[in-house]
Amino acid sequence: MSRTASRIVRPAEGGRREEILEQFVELVADKGYDGTNLGELAGRLGISKGTIVHHFTSKDRMLAESHLRYIRRRLAEARALIAALPTAPERLAALIHAFILYQHEDRAATIAFQRETVRFRENEVMAEAQQQRDEFFELLAGVLQSGFDDGSLRAPRHGDARLAALALLGSAHWAWTWYDPKGPGRPEDVAAAFVEVHLGGLLAAGTRRAVDELADPDGPLPALVRATVEATRPAP
Repeated sequence: MSRTASRIVRPAEGGRREEILEQFVELVADKGYDGTNLGELAGRLGISKGTIVHHFTSKDRMLAESHLRYIRRRLAEARALIAALPTAPERLAALIHAFILYQHEDRAATIAFQRETVRFRENEVMAEAQQQRDEFFELLAGVLQSGFDDGSLRAPRHGDARLAALALLGSAHWAWTWYDPKGPGRPEDVAAAFVEVHLGGLLAAGTRRAVDELADPDGPLPALVRATVEATRPAP
C-alpha cells in the first residue's frame, strides 16, 4: 500500500520548482529513489521532463536538495530544543520525542530521507547534506557526553557517547518501516515508550521518577517539541 497519498498537481509558474521537489519527495518516500522516474513525476505535475531537468539538472541533485532541506530543519529544531532545556536528560528526551514526531508531522520527507540516507554518500553532490548530517550526529553525541560528564546520565561500561548516539539514531531511523500515522496511538505515546526504553538505561540511579516525567506523553516536554517542529515547518 502506498505510504503517501497520490495526487495530480497543477503548479503555478512561480511555485513550479517547489512543487517539483515536493512531488519528488513523495515519490521517493513511496517507491524509493530507484523506483522514482522523471516520467511519472512529470505526469503528476502535468509538465515535461525537460522542465524538471531545467530546474534541477538531474535526479540525484533533487535528492541532494531534498536531503539538505530536511536535515537543516532537523538541526534547527534540535538546536532550539537544546537551547530551551537546561539538562542533558531533558534535552535527550526532547530529541527522542522529536525523532518520532517527524514520522507523523513530516512523513514523506522523513521516509525519503531515512530510506535513502546512504545514497551517494561519497558523491560530491551530497557533500553539504552529509556535512549537516554529521553536525546533527555530533550534536546528539554532545548531549549524551555532557550527561555522562555531569553524572546525570550513566556512562556505559562498554562504548562511549558516539556509540550510544548511533544506537539511538539506529532505532529511530527505522521507525518509518513500522510507524503508522493512522494507527491507534498518538506519536507522543510512541515517543513516550522510546524515552522509557532509552532513558531507563541511561539515567543515573534513583531517577525513575525523572523517566516517568520525561516520558509523559501529555507533559510539557512533548508540547515543546511539537511547537518547535511546527515553527520550522516550511510555509505552504
